Amino acid sequence: MAGENKKMAEKILEQLGGAANIASYTHCMTRLRVTPIDESIVNKTAIKKIDGVLGLVEEETLQIIIGPGKVNKVTEEFGNLIEAAGGINLNEKAASKKAEINQKNATPFKLFLRKISSIFIPLIPALVASGLITGISKAVIQAGWLDAESQLAMILTVIGGGLFGYLGILVGINAAKEYGGSPALGALAGILIINPASAGIELFGTALLPGRGGLIGVLFAAIFIALVEKRVRKFVPQSLDIIVTPTVSLLITGILTYLVFMPLGGFISDIITKGLTTVLDFGGVVAGFVLGATFLPLVVTGLHQGLTPIHLELINTLGDDPLLPILAMGGAGQVGAAFAIYFKTKKTRLKRAIGGGLPSGMLGIGEPLIFGVTLPLGRPFLTACLGAGVGGAFQAAFNIATVAIGVSGLPLAFIVNSGEILLYLAGLLVAYAAGFVFTYLFGFNDNMAGEFD
Repeated sequence: MAGENKKMAEKILEQLGGAANIASYTHCMTRLRVTPIDESIVNKTAIKKIDGVLGLVEEETLQIIIGPGKVNKVTEEFGNLIEAAGGINLNEKAASKKAEINQKNATPFKLFLRKISSIFIPLIPALVASGLITGISKAVIQAGWLDAESQLAMILTVIGGGLFGYLGILVGINAAKEYGGSPALGALAGILIINPASAGIELFGTALLPGRGGLIGVLFAAIFIALVEKRVRKFVPQSLDIIVTPTVSLLITGILTYLVFMPLGGFISDIITKGLTTVLDFGGVVAGFVLGATFLPLVVTGLHQGLTPIHLELINTLGDDPLLPILAMGGAGQVGAAFAIYFKTKKTRLKRAIGGGLPSGMLGIGEPLIFGVTLPLGRPFLTACLGAGVGGAFQAAFNIATVAIGVSGLPLAFIVNSGEILLYLAGLLVAYAAGFVFTYLFGFNDNMAGEFD
């Protein structure tokens, strides 16, 4: 297996123009993200045809979709090859090329959402682990298999719930880093919001409520403290920087947090949560269909991670999240469409691509199927969206909600409210079936799959 991963890394590096053409690289859950120095010498068509590559996305970086688990090992081999060739030379040409790519893809709204995504993406493993432990613990306790007062139940509750009590600190750290500030000051911005001692502060005749403003307030405070830190540093002598800059930054940010950011964050949070619940209450199955059907295009852009603070705010405000099960149907519609193509196609390479992407798709990671199968084929992507809409309508009809956030698909059942697990799974099957039927009847024929010959 190690040899297979090394061969794959070698083929990818060759088509990228070799180690000398790599300015930087990293990976996420499913993608090897590479910034080439000269994109004109990259053979993108050849990269897509490498066995094991499930797709290619072009944004600020070239994102080569490999799939969960395997991407870690291929990236490690990729890095070894670059190091053996002398490492990455971060020269002026690389910096210039990266700036050119960023400029080409930049719009203020897209850049903002991508920054939000960059703040929350590193937290996904912790959110998934904590969410699953929390969800499974609640289900086991409510099923009567474990006494809620037992030491084991208390241990599981503390392990699973710890992150959500202090999430503001981690978000503050990442937000400050993303905006060029000190991570420690970002952590302090998070503490300003969640600190229980703030309950003793009374402003304009009203006592502050610790946590008011939630993660939205934390983002305001952490981004602000990073910007203030950079401005203050310009006017402070280097010998006094370590004393003056953080002190002034924290003092200014602290005052504005309690006067502005907490109330403003709370106001925005109320609008978001009340707005979404109103849409779902009055829109019902129609709202569920629209939300479910339109989620996959958001995944294609990579901007879906920008919804993470909204999910967390819904849980913080309502106690659960009715939006996540609806959006999770996007992946389910995709799975149904992939099954339909698998049964209908005679092309071996297409069957292999589907076989590689289906397990991760059923486990809630849809990018391999999106970029490796349905999106390149065109029409199946649309029929997958329709299947997702039917699943979203089902979830909305029965008001399914989660107690935490995590990956969608089958694993999401562990964090759904315990009395709604079977209904969620039924909705998942409905989305599978709808995606299958739409795609089998209207979405695919083998003439579309020329690139899989």
